Amino acid sequence: MSELIVPKAYQPKLTLYDTQTAIGILRHTFEKGLQDALHLKRVSAPLIVSPDTGINDDLNGIERPVSFDIKEDTSTGQIVHSLAKWKRMALYQYGFSVGEGLYTDMNAIRRDEVMDNLHSIYVDQWDWEQIIDSKDRNIDTLKEYVKKIVAVICDTQTAMKALYPTLTTTLSKDVSFITSQQLEDMYPSLTPKQREDAYLKKYKTAFIMQIGDVLASGNKHDGRAPDYDDWKLNGDILFWNETLQQAFEVSSMGIRVDKTALMEQLKKAGCEERMALPFHTLLLEDVLPSTIGGGIGQSRICMLLLEKAHIGEVQVSLWDDQTIKGCKEANIPLL
Repeated sequence: MSELIVPKAYQPKLTLYDTQTAIGILRHTFEKGLQDALHLKRVSAPLIVSPDTGINDDLNGIERPVSFDIKEDTSTGQIVHSLAKWKRMALYQYGFSVGEGLYTDMNAIRRDEVMDNLHSIYVDQWDWEQIIDSKDRNIDTLKEYVKKIVAVICDTQTAMKALYPTLTTTLSKDVSFITSQQLEDMYPSLTPKQREDAYLKKYKTAFIMQIGDVLASGNKHDGRAPDYDDWKLNGDILFWNETLQQAFEVSSMGIRVDKTALMEQLKKAGCEERMALPFHTLLLEDVLPSTIGGGIGQSRICMLLLEKAHIGEVQVSLWDDQTIKGCKEANIPLL
């Protein structure tokens, strides 16, 4: 567990009752805005996948999925980490066309997550994916989608502030784009997290691009699985969080790998054996469409827009005794 961040003299802006009402309104408002902005169709999504398909998100490659045996046969089920690869397969199987996309409520368990103000072992996201023309696999397309998502988040905040005048912070729609290498060059003596804090304190809203590959220092800004995002065409959306006084990530997204990027990144990650898995085989055979997509944290958005100090104020999860004790002493009511 990381150290608990306690804002000075923290007082929740909304009561527990009002918070529950606000979460429902916020989720509906944002979901409708996202659907309209990106022309998405809602679909159902799996909670459980087979490990033999290669569909589950491997995150940094070291996290252990929750697995269990299925009594009717000898197979194993895995609780998803995210739906990054499943969505692309679904677009293909459901017959979506260029310019069409899907979104879904993604619920996951990440048992190895380090719990802190922003992280829980329970993860809830709006996962979305859209088919694009292969000629649009470029930075300009990526930036266009980032700006649309940021606009939906800011518009949702405006709607929530109109309903709850006690909410006082204002997010900026003006996105500053910077690569992870540029960020390292700017702050060479800082850790990746410290770089994000320093940059967001100045620019307030940012998209940090090109995450997953090794930087000039020999380190990575952050880990990314090698088989969904193209590491040259991805990134994270972050806002400055006034309540916590730090950079606050709300979304990881990107243009997905094509055959060339997949082979290159699997080799770099030492995961070339994945090429034999069903998902990867379809991609290498040019069967799957070119797509862009990402995950947008539902609890993260609620936490940011309702000006909460801890993710446990907007979702029900399991917490260690130290977190429970620390939050109680800091007037942070965990659900």
